[in-house]
Amino acid sequence: MSQLADSVTNMIEQLSRLPGIGRKSAERLAYHILRIPESEAFSLADSIRNVRENVRYCSECYNLAEGEKCSICLDSSRIQDVICVVQQPRDLMAIEQSGTYRGLYHVLLGRIAPLENIGPDQLTIDKLVERISTGQFSEVIMATNPTVEGDGTALHISNQLSEYDVNLTKLARGITTGSVLEFTNKEILADAMSGRQPF
Repeated sequence: MSQLADSVTNMIEQLSRLPGIGRKSAERLAYHILRIPESEAFSLADSIRNVRENVRYCSECYNLAEGEKCSICLDSSRIQDVICVVQQPRDLMAIEQSGTYRGLYHVLLGRIAPLENIGPDQLTIDKLVERISTGQFSEVIMATNPTVEGDGTALHISNQLSEYDVNLTKLARGITTGSVLEFTNKEILADAMSGRQPF
C-alpha cells in the first residue's frame, strides 16, 4: 500500500511540473488516471513515449516533425517565396487553423528576453537569415506575439535582414498588444494575416 502511495505521489509531482498545472490539478489528473481503464492509461503513457522518441524539429523551419522535414516544408503546393516568422510551433498551428495563409514558416523557438537571459543566439535567427540569404523569398511576415519581447525580437530580425532584398511585413494589429497568438480567435488572426503591413 505504501508503494502505491509513493507511486501516486511521484506521479503528482511529475504532473505538477507541467506548465499551467498546479498541485491540485496534478492531483485531479493523477486520480483520473487511476480511475480510467488500464488500456487508456497505458495508451497515454505510450503516446508520451512516442512523442519523445519520434518528434523532432524540422531541419528547415523548426516546426514539429516526425521526419527530417515537416509536412508544410514538404508540401510543394504552398507558396514558396513567402515566409512567416513565429515564436513557437503552437503559433504556427494557430495561423494554420485560420486557413488564410499558404506560405512557408520559420519557428524561432522562443523570443529575445534579456531578463530571462535569452539572447538571439539561443533562437533560430541565424538559420532564418541563412534561408533568406538564398534570395528565394520575396516577403517575410513578422508574426511574433504583440508583446514588448515579441516586438523586440521582430525588430532585431528586421535589422538582421535589412541587407537582403526582401519585403518585411507584420501582422495588422487587430491582435491586441500583449496577447498570445495561440489563444487568438481564428477570425481575428485571419484578419491580421490578410491586413499585414510593412514592417
